[in-house]
Amino acid sequence: MLITCSFSSASDSSPLQDFCVADRNGPVLVNGLACKDEKLVKADDFFFSGLHLMGNTSNAVGSLVTPVTVAQLPGLNTLGISMARIDFAPWGINPPHTHPRATEILTVIEGRIQVGFITSNPENRLINKVLQKGDVFVFPEGLIHFQRNVGHGNAIAIVGLSSQNPGVITIANAVFGAKPDIPNDLLAKAFQVDVKVVNQIQSKF
Repeated sequence: MLITCSFSSASDSSPLQDFCVADRNGPVLVNGLACKDEKLVKADDFFFSGLHLMGNTSNAVGSLVTPVTVAQLPGLNTLGISMARIDFAPWGINPPHTHPRATEILTVIEGRIQVGFITSNPENRLINKVLQKGDVFVFPEGLIHFQRNVGHGNAIAIVGLSSQNPGVITIANAVFGAKPDIPNDLLAKAFQVDVKVVNQIQSKF
């Protein structure tokens, strides 16, 4: 007897009703957000305005992410999707980071953007490409990835994510800006540098 089993998986579970607008002030704590009373739901719960606005890239990395997750758009609750706009100054970067709960798909709206991700151990292979306006690139869930504007003007990208709450872990911030600090001797051994180098980097975060 041949038994065939098929499995499907997604970052977020499938909804069990038409919608479940997030009740941010609700007393119930669940894996996600509890549903707002359907009788109180209105069009604005499914609406967000602002992705037409340029982000302020006057910062150390020269980029700004404007997210549209369930935190900004409560109607996304249980729908398993979100998005963001990324603005880049010339040679600005979106530093190496990972989304623990989502695959990301990026479309270049303006400019030239270098993108890349790193495969998992032991290969740690860098897969990267320079994208032009209109190009699309996908970053697999959980893998460290980055973007960099390689043009002489500003650049813009729009990204879609396969979770209402994809999360983000920026590698440098997490490793060198943890609170409390990861012991500097541990980091020195991990990165094979002097403890003074670790202290200097930690001081920037």
